[in-house]
Amino acid sequence: MDIGFIGLGSMGHAMADNLLKAGHTLRVWNRSQDKARDLVARGAQPADRPRDVAAPGGIVVTMVADDAALLDVVEGPNGIGEQLGAGGIHLSMSTVAPQTSARLAELHRAKGAAYVAAPVFGRPDAAAAKMLFILCAGPAQACQTAQPVLEAMGQKVFALGEDPQHANILKLNGNFMIMGVIEAMAEAMTLGEKYGLAREKTMEVLTQSIFPAPIFVNYGKQIAAHTYAPAKFKLALGLKDANLVLDAARAVQMPMPLAQLAQGRLQTAVAKARGHLDWTATAMNVAEDAGLKASEQAG
Repeated sequence: MDIGFIGLGSMGHAMADNLLKAGHTLRVWNRSQDKARDLVARGAQPADRPRDVAAPGGIVVTMVADDAALLDVVEGPNGIGEQLGAGGIHLSMSTVAPQTSARLAELHRAKGAAYVAAPVFGRPDAAAAKMLFILCAGPAQACQTAQPVLEAMGQKVFALGEDPQHANILKLNGNFMIMGVIEAMAEAMTLGEKYGLAREKTMEVLTQSIFPAPIFVNYGKQIAAHTYAPAKFKLALGLKDANLVLDAARAVQMPMPLAQLAQGRLQTAVAKARGHLDWTATAMNVAEDAGLKASEQAG
């Protein structure tokens, strides 16, 4: 299949690589063109502008950092909005606000194209291993056409109906729950440490008994050892997602006190110049609030 791909960060690059491995033809664009070099060496075609990846009536995948970047590559003067055209499919895989999806769905619909929201659960290592969980919502025919593309990037695709906002809100819900898990583990380990119990022992027992899920095991190891670099998901992006959660909640008058706490932790960490660290580094705030010294270790 002939596919355009926009956004070659740590997630997008791995996803595009898997599309090449699956035999798809790729045209790629990224703000920093050097990130496309190895993909181009393996057969991808480089594009000078976002619109240049879009073939009329084709498929374009976007995996960009935030709402502003997504709107720019679609609605901007060099965006795909005018180029994709009738029968085209925009497969939007970024974590963005549901309102952004609704806006772009209407824009594409007016031009005869389809917008499919397909955000993912998984970090760069999962993306590289084709182990992402993908949430898919949009027009039924477009989702069916895009299915082979999604299957080339993930281990399971969840069909969520025709409203793209449903995929976005579910993605935000998942990230919100991860924020809660990070806070709970950080508080539990810090409480144990205040009583002289090693952080590693707390997580060893809890993850081998009542909390064996991968989310506890993987994040727990990082928090126990204060290993936050290199980041698998940058704390600054976590703050962006926490703000999206609270914005979505305010739009429907939904109180979310735990989300407010998580957003405060992330905001404080960014203020302490920790935005480049993994988002589990909010655990350092918890330790410091308890009077403990917390220094990040290299992974």
